Amino acid sequence: MITFLSGGTGTPKLLRGMQELLDEREIAVIVNTAEDMWLSGNHLSPDIDTVMYLFADILDTSRWWGIRDDTYITHDLLARLGIEEFIAVGDRDRAVHVARGEMLRRGMRLTEATAALCANFDVFSTVLPMTDSEVTTYVTTRRGDMHFQEYWVKHRGDVEIEGVVRRHKKPPVATGEAIRAIDASDAVVIGPSNPVTSISPILECAGIREALKRKPVVAVSPFIGDAPVSGPAAALMRAFGKESSSAGTYSIYRDLVDIFIQDIRDTATIDGALRLDTLMTNRGKSLDLAKNILTLIYGC
Repeated sequence: MITFLSGGTGTPKLLRGMQELLDEREIAVIVNTAEDMWLSGNHLSPDIDTVMYLFADILDTSRWWGIRDDTYITHDLLARLGIEEFIAVGDRDRAVHVARGEMLRRGMRLTEATAALCANFDVFSTVLPMTDSEVTTYVTTRRGDMHFQEYWVKHRGDVEIEGVVRRHKKPPVATGEAIRAIDASDAVVIGPSNPVTSISPILECAGIREALKRKPVVAVSPFIGDAPVSGPAAALMRAFGKESSSAGTYSIYRDLVDIFIQDIRDTATIDGALRLDTLMTNRGKSLDLAKNILTLIYGC
């Protein structure tokens, strides 16, 4: 089994290739939940849903979030009624958020709610929240702290940020299920997701770093030069006090990784790093990178 650390869109693109090469039951994914939020009484867990929808073969891969061919009747009517949601949630996607919210209100752990939803969608891979406690990423701006979703979705990242903070009532602890998935794995792959808002929240959960040190770890950089393949990683890295590059990414992971992969076009120089084509612009590119990573892990 291989366990992946995932968030955003980078790692799901890699998982698209991996699911063609591995039995689904041999894939476990520990997912960032620091971008979760409640909206109109429903619980959004965007990174979990992206992975779940991918494995259920209903993900809208033109955007890498939401359900393919979804409708927006409820969202549009809410706007007419004066309820402005800054995230456009599709009708079928909203049904998932409603169901998860009800499960959590009934006292289920997020891990249990995720398992129930995955079972409903016939997902056989193991999809795990990084923690069952609430932890949220905020960016610090001149207007005050702002939820990451508000910064990235409502303002489209067009806000100057000065820092990145994680809010929680108590420090997050990795679930037992997440630690057991790592311990049962042949290797762990840190996918090319945002190092600040997708991967670091997972690494900050108590128990994760210690578990990773017991396993071979492969990490894929999301940067080519000083620019990320997608998303706001460059501004977030600078606000996080790191260089916006593969070198900055490596500085976050260096005590954990055995193999660090950067793109063949990357201008950064990192001693010992492996160069591969990491620009997964289509299914074939995802499959090629997945094959190369499996060869590194299993030597075949």
